[in-house]
Amino acid sequence: MLKTWVIRCVAIVAAVSVLSSCGANRGTSATAATEYLERDDVGNPVENQKGGTSIWDLFAPNKSDQVLNVNKYLWHASLQTLDFLPIETVDPFSGVIVTGYGVPPGGGRSYRATVYIRDPALDARSLHVAMQTRGGAPVAAGTVKAVEEAILTRARQLRASDAQF
Repeated sequence: MLKTWVIRCVAIVAAVSVLSSCGANRGTSATAATEYLERDDVGNPVENQKGGTSIWDLFAPNKSDQVLNVNKYLWHASLQTLDFLPIETVDPFSGVIVTGYGVPPGGGRSYRATVYIRDPALDARSLHVAMQTRGGAPVAAGTVKAVEEAILTRARQLRASDAQF
């Protein structure tokens, strides 16, 4: 009987401790709680948007969203120059094109390429091409340089034809 009484007392003390820790005003003053509720950024995010009056404003880009710019001429030139390779992944927002293995016209070896367009400028520094053979070996630097030059040449041609209109 004494044993059950001790267990009940421990259970009651534990329950009271748990419930008392759930209080809403743990050590904060009433003015601090009022100031918190009067802040503009508390509550419904749709109501707190300045000038936002529609549910569609939730889908609008935020100022904190990072936008990466990719040169459209380099992008299209890369796709056109490497059109003999099957496309595995493209991400026009970050400027990455990953291809599968393919044999170039007039060639006997299978290659794969990853193109990374880092800058919106039509410049050689904006373009980076990495290539490898079917066995995983890197391609000779001269071959990669030739592919980069072909992409840059095609990009300049696309820009020149665009300027005529």
